[in-house]
Amino acid sequence: MKTYTAIVEKCPDTGLYVGHVPGFPGAHSQAETLDELNDNLKEVIEMLLEDGDPELEGEFVGTQNVVVA
Repeated sequence: MKTYTAIVEKCPDTGLYVGHVPGFPGAHSQAETLDELNDNLKEVIEMLLEDGDPELEGEFVGTQNVVVA
């Protein structure tokens, strides 16, 4: 079992949640709820892994707050 970190945003135009896994080409999806998005991302990642483990283009490190005056 492997865990991937997804970045999730809410599109202001459609109201949909949009998620992607940083550095994992093709690992992205959208949905009306966070639970549905999680299911969709899981399905996409499982399909992508059928071709073997991907060579990740980057690695999620974390988030950072930037204060601008």
